[in-house]
Amino acid sequence: MMNRIDTNRIVEAVVIGASAGGLHALIHVLSALPADYFLPIIVVQHRGKEHTKLLEEILQTKCLMRVKQADEKEKIHGACIYIAPPDYHLLIEQDETFSLTSDIYVKHSRPSIDLLFATAAEVYKEKLVGIILTGASSDGAEGMLEIRRAGGYTIAQEPTTAEYPYMPQASVSIGSICSNLTLDEISSYLKQLYERR
Repeated sequence: MMNRIDTNRIVEAVVIGASAGGLHALIHVLSALPADYFLPIIVVQHRGKEHTKLLEEILQTKCLMRVKQADEKEKIHGACIYIAPPDYHLLIEQDETFSLTSDIYVKHSRPSIDLLFATAAEVYKEKLVGIILTGASSDGAEGMLEIRRAGGYTIAQEPTTAEYPYMPQASVSIGSICSNLTLDEISSYLKQLYERR
């Protein structure tokens, strides 16, 4: 496990997974980023299928970046926070567009963090940053391993600082994490990518 923050790599996209306690963590990490942040940030937050737009609306009141729900066949662009729709898996295609599926639940979840991360790793390879935040399941651990195997950079919220430590700890336990960072450190890392581009 290394805890030195890697700011020297070329990054083309950031994927984030969160579950229980995730809204607070996402606001903490994303609210300080500028409106013209050059990378796309793609988020799976576990939520009930009845919560169709509330997450996006809350995040938009706290973030300078544009926040929107990802749409089928939508081209991925920078300066936007894309949120997986409730009750759909969010996948990334080779042409850097989104694909939505209602396939079976993965680790009791739809959308699945693992599926987003694995498909993002296939597309962006070493130019991908994966971040796993607070949560009470193990979703995301296998996906983080796929990102690391593809050469990407993987960050877990330091489990001892997470509202629900199980999800980041699951990623740490299988060796899929490059760095354990606090929410402040994750936000600072993302800002550093912007400042040195």
